Amino acid sequence: MNHLGPILAATDFSAPARHAADRAARLARETGAALTLMHVIPGSALHELRQWLGVGHAMEQQLHDDAQRQLDRLVTGLQVAARVVNASGSELDEIGREAEAMHAALLVLGARGAGFLRRLVLGSTSERLLRRTTRPLLIVRQTPREPYRRVLVALDFSAWSAHAIALARRVAPQARLLLFNAYQVPFEEKLHFAGVDAATIEHYRQKARADATRRLHALAAGSGLGPADWEPCIVEGDASQRIIEHGQAKDCDLVVLGKHGKSAAEDLLLGSVSKHVLAEGETDVLVSTATAA
Repeated sequence: MNHLGPILAATDFSAPARHAADRAARLARETGAALTLMHVIPGSALHELRQWLGVGHAMEQQLHDDAQRQLDRLVTGLQVAARVVNASGSELDEIGREAEAMHAALLVLGARGAGFLRRLVLGSTSERLLRRTTRPLLIVRQTPREPYRRVLVALDFSAWSAHAIALARRVAPQARLLLFNAYQVPFEEKLHFAGVDAATIEHYRQKARADATRRLHALAAGSGLGPADWEPCIVEGDASQRIIEHGQAKDCDLVVLGKHGKSAAEDLLLGSVSKHVLAEGETDVLVSTATAA
């Protein structure tokens, strides 16, 4: 199994961001990964400050100094060796630039920050971050109390699926994986409307389930998972809602999603699944950005 590489955790010093920093520090200790904590002073706010007070005012340096002190206190509280980055500018650009420079294997954000992280995780900025980043993204909702124990990995059998399993194993090496697939009978309502009898539709349903079962077991075997490492979860229905339901019902503490689907059209659909789970779910969410097996 590949080890987890460098971790970049962005913080705005809010309570949700502290949860994310705690989880990032725990992952660094568990996996031996290098940890970087980053704070970005928004460039738009600095621009307004300069308009009010002029360029080079002492307040601007004070903002940087205050951020540095908070970063240093955060590292001390985490009790883990970490590098800190105190930046200013466009949040997306600065985080993306740092992630590329350090070859980050994982970006970690709190689910609902108080400052720039709130804009990153919720709404259009979050979509832009997901669209632009090539790095896996971990959105932390829960207070981390222990390593991840049960992880739901949502699979659609596209090219990214094997990568999603590998990523789950790197981030949660001690966890049991729940390999999840939601299947549907294609155009079921139209089949009913066209007069296709219920027995034929049920036959299609059973065939879809059997095909999903076969492919799920093949994917698990190809990923090197043993019987003790995973369990299947194959359900009928809308993926976004079923992921949330089964993540809660199965006491999962992490859900793994893919940013990409089988085609350009399904990329849009899967994006909507990711957005729904991020908005409505209660567990931490790990978004895989891989596109090829």
